[in-house]
Amino acid sequence: MNLGKINFVGPFWKHMPLALRYALGLVVVVVISLLYPNRLNFKYEFEQGQIWKYDDLEAPFDFAIRKSDEAIAVEQSELIKQFPPCYKLEEEVEKLQVLHFEEEFDAQLELVKATNEFQDVTRHPGKYLVYGKQLLSRVFKEGIIELSPIHHETAPDFVLQLIIGNTAQRQILGNVLDLKAAKSMLGDSLPYSRLSEPDFLYPLLESALAPNLFYSDTLTEKFKNDLLAGVVPNRGMVKKGDLIIPHNGVISDDTYQKLRSFKAQYEAQISVSRSYWGIFAGYFLLTSLVMGLLMGFLQYFAQAIFWNWRKLFFVLLWVLVYSYAVYLVEQTRTLSPYLVPFAIAPIIIKTFFDEWIAILVHVAIVLIAGFITALGYEFVFLQILAGFVVFLSRVSTQDWSKFFSAIISIFLGYAFGHIGLSLIQNGNFFGTDWTIFPWLFVNVFLTLLAFPLIPLLERLFGFISPITLLELSDMNKPLLRELALKAPGTLQHSLQVANLAEEAARRIGADPLLVKVAALYHDIGKTYAPDFFVENQSGHNPHHNLPFKESAKMIIDHVPLGAQMAKKQGLPTILIDFIFSHHGTTRTEYFYRHHLKAHPEELTSDAEFRYPGPKPRSREESILMLADSIEAACKSLHHPTEEDLADKIDVIIQGKITQGQFDQSALSFQDLETCREVFKQVMKSVHHQRIAYPDEKAPQA
Repeated sequence: MNLGKINFVGPFWKHMPLALRYALGLVVVVVISLLYPNRLNFKYEFEQGQIWKYDDLEAPFDFAIRKSDEAIAVEQSELIKQFPPCYKLEEEVEKLQVLHFEEEFDAQLELVKATNEFQDVTRHPGKYLVYGKQLLSRVFKEGIIELSPIHHETAPDFVLQLIIGNTAQRQILGNVLDLKAAKSMLGDSLPYSRLSEPDFLYPLLESALAPNLFYSDTLTEKFKNDLLAGVVPNRGMVKKGDLIIPHNGVISDDTYQKLRSFKAQYEAQISVSRSYWGIFAGYFLLTSLVMGLLMGFLQYFAQAIFWNWRKLFFVLLWVLVYSYAVYLVEQTRTLSPYLVPFAIAPIIIKTFFDEWIAILVHVAIVLIAGFITALGYEFVFLQILAGFVVFLSRVSTQDWSKFFSAIISIFLGYAFGHIGLSLIQNGNFFGTDWTIFPWLFVNVFLTLLAFPLIPLLERLFGFISPITLLELSDMNKPLLRELALKAPGTLQHSLQVANLAEEAARRIGADPLLVKVAALYHDIGKTYAPDFFVENQSGHNPHHNLPFKESAKMIIDHVPLGAQMAKKQGLPTILIDFIFSHHGTTRTEYFYRHHLKAHPEELTSDAEFRYPGPKPRSREESILMLADSIEAACKSLHHPTEEDLADKIDVIIQGKITQGQFDQSALSFQDLETCREVFKQVMKSVHHQRIAYPDEKAPQA
C-alpha cells in the first residue's frame, strides 16, 4: 500500500496519521501568519530612472508632494548652521552673590571702624551698601557669560541666543559681558557714583562677581528641534484625477517623488480603511499555499521524512526559525535582513537528507520570509540565488577547503546578483547601494555556523552526519580496536564488506560513507566469542562439541550482543539499526539443516535458528546485507572462476529475494541489478588469478 495516498473508504481513524502531519504544517502556518504586518502592500514597484511598466496612473485622491529626503536634509542642515547656541541666565547666582557681598561688607565695615579709615562709609554704611547691591544687580541682569569649551575659539561676532527669564534674544558674543568685562564695568561705574569713598566698594564688588550665563544643551536641542520641525516637508499638491505618470514613462526625479508621496498617502489612507482580518487572510492563504506544496512534496517524494515525526518537525522548524529571525531583525530597524544567513538551512538539510529536499525547503523559507520583510523582490531573488549556489557548489562539511570555497561562492553570488539588480534599476554603477555589502559579508561569515551546528543538531534529532561518520571510521576507535585484537579475521571480513558495499552504494546514489562505516561495525558482536566464527578459526572448530541449536544461538547472538556494545559506546541509532538488520530474519541454514538431519523424528520449528531481524528497510541496509553474505560466500569458494563467482552472487541475491528479506526495503529492482553488477566486478578483481612465477635459482658457479 502506498502510504502517500488517502483511501477515502473506511473509518476516519485510518486517515489520522496523514491528517496529524498536515495539522502540524497548519500550526506552522498560523504561527508564522501572526508575524505579518497588518497593512496593505503598495501594488506598484518602481525605481528612479526605470520605465513605468504599468498603465497610466492617475491620482485617486488629493495628496501633497513630499520633498526628497535629501532636500529636507539640506534645508535642515542650513538651518542648523544658522541656529545659535542657547545660554541661560541663572537667577539664583545673583541672589547668592549679593548675599555674599552683604556678608563681606559687614565684615569689612567692622575692620575700618577700628582703624578710622573710610569715615564716610562708617557714618553712612547704608548708602554704600544699597549702592553696591544695585550696581551688582545691574551687572548680573546684563549677564556674565561662562563660555562652553566648544565655543572657546569663537569670534566676537559669533551669535548667541540668551534665555533670560521667559524671553529669548539673540546677541553677538562681543556684546556679552564676561568676568573680565564685568570687572571693568565696575571700575568704570564707581567714579560716577557720587560716593565720597567708592574705593571701599570696589574689592568687595569684584569678589562678588561670578558668571550667571551658562550653555544649556537641553534648551539648544529643544529650540533646534522646534526649528527643524518647522521645515515644510511638502512642495506642492497633486489633485484627484491628475496624471502622475503615463504608461512607459520614465521615472524622473520629480515623478519619483510624486510616486513616493502617493505610496505613503495610499498606505496611510487606504490601508487604515481596510480590515485587519482581510490582510491576515491574504497572508494566511499565501503561506498555506507555500507550506501545502512543501508538505505535498514531502508526502509523495520524501516519505521517509514525511512519515517520521522527528524528521518532519526538523524540516518545518527551519521555516519557523527563519521567519522569526527576519521578523526580529525587521523590528530592530537598525539591522538589515540581509545579515540573516539563509544558506545555513540548505547546507544542513543537504547534509542530513539530500540536495533536492534542501533546495525546496530553502525556496519555501525564502518565499515566506519575503512576506515578512519590506525589501521586496530583490531580497527574495538574492536569497534564492544563494540557495542555488549552495546546491551547485557541492558544499561538503567533510572537506574544509570545499566548505570555504562554497562560502566564497555564496558571497560572490550575492555580490554579483546585487550589482546586476542595481544596473537594471540605475543603468550604471554609481547608483549601486554599496552599504549592503557589509551586511552580506556578515551573512556569509555567519554561514560558517553551519559547521558547529551539524553535530549539535544530529545529537538533538538523532541524525548522523558525514563529520561523525568520518570520526567513527577511525580504526583507533575502541570498538574497532577491540575487533582487531580479538577477531582479526572478522575485521578483515568487515573491511572487504565495507569496500564492496561502498562501491555499490555509490553506483546507485545511496550514501556510500554511511554504508561503509556501518560495515565496519556490523559484526562487532563477534568479539564476545571470536573462535565460533570461521574467519577467526585456525584449525579447531568449537562447534564440533556443541548441539546444533546451541551453535546456532552462539552465531545469532552476535547481533544483539553487537547492538548492546554499540549502545554502550554511544554509537548513533542508525548504525545500531544496521547491526540488527544485516542478517534480517534469515536462518543459520547450516545448523538448521544438520539439526533436521540429526533429528528426523523431531518436529522442529526454525524460530530458534532465525536471526531476530528486522528486515532491511533502507537501501543502505539492503546493500550491507547483500555485501556481507556475498563476501562470506565467495570467500568459501576454492580457486573460483569468474563463472563460479557470478553464479554464487546470483544464488545469494535470489535467496534473499525468495526469503522476502527485501519486502520492506527501499531498494528498487533497478538498484538491485546495478548492485549485482558491482558485486560481480569487485569480487572478480578480488579473486583474480595471479601469474605463477618460476622459482629463481642461484646462478651456477
